[in-house]
Amino acid sequence: MPGDQQLNMVEQKAARATKGVSLGQDAWRRLRQNRMAVCSLVTLITIVLLAFFTPLLPLAAPDKHHTDLTYEPPRLTPLFVDSFSLDWKAIDETPSKLASAYEDLSLAKKHFAEVRSSAPEGSSKATKNAESEVHRMENEVNSVLFRAYREAGFPDIGPVSRWLIRTRAHIFGGWTLGSIAGRDQFGRDVLSRIFWGARISIIVGIVATLVSLVIGVTYGALSGYIGGWVDDMMMRVVDILYSLPFIFIVIFLISILSEDTLKARLAAWGIDRITIFYLVVGAIYWLTMARVVRGQVISLRHELYVESARSLGATQTQIIVKHILPNLLSVVIVYLTLTIPRVMLFEAFLSFLGLGVEPPDVSWGLLANEGIKVITPIKIYWWLIVFPSFALGLTLYALNFLGDGLRDALDPKLAQKR
Repeated sequence: MPGDQQLNMVEQKAARATKGVSLGQDAWRRLRQNRMAVCSLVTLITIVLLAFFTPLLPLAAPDKHHTDLTYEPPRLTPLFVDSFSLDWKAIDETPSKLASAYEDLSLAKKHFAEVRSSAPEGSSKATKNAESEVHRMENEVNSVLFRAYREAGFPDIGPVSRWLIRTRAHIFGGWTLGSIAGRDQFGRDVLSRIFWGARISIIVGIVATLVSLVIGVTYGALSGYIGGWVDDMMMRVVDILYSLPFIFIVIFLISILSEDTLKARLAAWGIDRITIFYLVVGAIYWLTMARVVRGQVISLRHELYVESARSLGATQTQIIVKHILPNLLSVVIVYLTLTIPRVMLFEAFLSFLGLGVEPPDVSWGLLANEGIKVITPIKIYWWLIVFPSFALGLTLYALNFLGDGLRDALDPKLAQKR
């Protein structure tokens, strides 16, 4: 007996000393064994970091024209040129101009409110004049904010990017990389436009995918958990939507929303074409996610832990949010990595047709469109196609390989079969 007790004590100490491994840690261990998936993950992290810190890199302004360098081919000499400049005087004067513009805007809005309250009913001429004055002042505020950077060759950018550009000017001065990727028909640096285009393409892919994620997961979870005739009706709606030609619907919606009058109204609310693109594309890519989530929820809603939660008085919302959705995380993550490439390709396709990103913004699809336009039987400017296509292809390959690796790592049954 004493020997058995000592043996039990030793086993208990060994059990306490053995550290458990969570499902996430086990998945990460299996993912690290997949070299292709790890290389893809490192590649994607590098691309995202380079895209975020693009304003800090010693690159030429993406929209800076050089008429004397039209269609300059790629070359490594000189590696650095002194060609970058900012109108520091205009930037220093921007705060005072903004303050004056905001003061005028406040007065215009006050005048508009007074005119609207005092104008006789049925007479809207004075009200429209005051409203147009408010819009004019708002446009003046925005133009003051972006004018210095736009004149230097940058698109309309946020405060973080403006701060990075100023930091880059203090670090590198006027030095920029030479045309190692060549120049386009306006003498703009292709390498700089690829880096700046990565910002738009990646953001479009991520944001539109997240929109589809929210819609698809919510719709599929409700359909699968409620079941019955509600499930049948919701799935028939999905079947009907699947039968519609979404490419033509998206082109139609973007064309309608790009009409000048409607575009001006949306711009007054802070909605531009990129925002419309996020919503429209995200709203059409949720169908497959809804079906996948519905199937998983149907298989999980009768599990013992769900029945236990229901017997303890948990509400349906608590069961879905706390017990079912966390078990769908692996499926959702894998689907995200496979949906982002589809969205990025769709953005490239629409930009290729001239319905996506608008200049002076730039994306990889827009670069491919510009490259196609200058390919002629007489002369082929290959660098205008090769480099943007390589950047887009590398990102899409990395996302697909990472998605395959995550699918294998997050599926313990698949790991046991190997």
